[in-house]
Amino acid sequence: MTIDSNRLLLELEKLRREINRNVINPAIPELSIDALTPLLNMVAQSRKAYLHCLLDMAEQSAGTPPSEEQIARLRAHRETYDELVSAVNALETAIQRDYLDVRVNRR
Repeated sequence: MTIDSNRLLLELEKLRREINRNVINPAIPELSIDALTPLLNMVAQSRKAYLHCLLDMAEQSAGTPPSEEQIARLRAHRETYDELVSAVNALETAIQRDYLDVRVNRR
């Protein structure tokens, strides 16, 4: 890669960070562990519901294939869980890229 290409990529990253921070940061309050705890609990509850549904389905089926209704219920739990995980990953990326203000709790 040429020096000019590297410079362009560095400038592009700088501009991307600046634009994302200017757009995202004003819309989201400063983040802290305390503020993120309910979010993580929500994802864990969703994971629990998804896994619980699977285990219930296996217990009820006694080795037979699940019904379409059971699959639909499992799919709904998976979609909810997957969506929440994707959103948390996007939030984590925004934090890593310094798009958001964070507050570190000192103990």
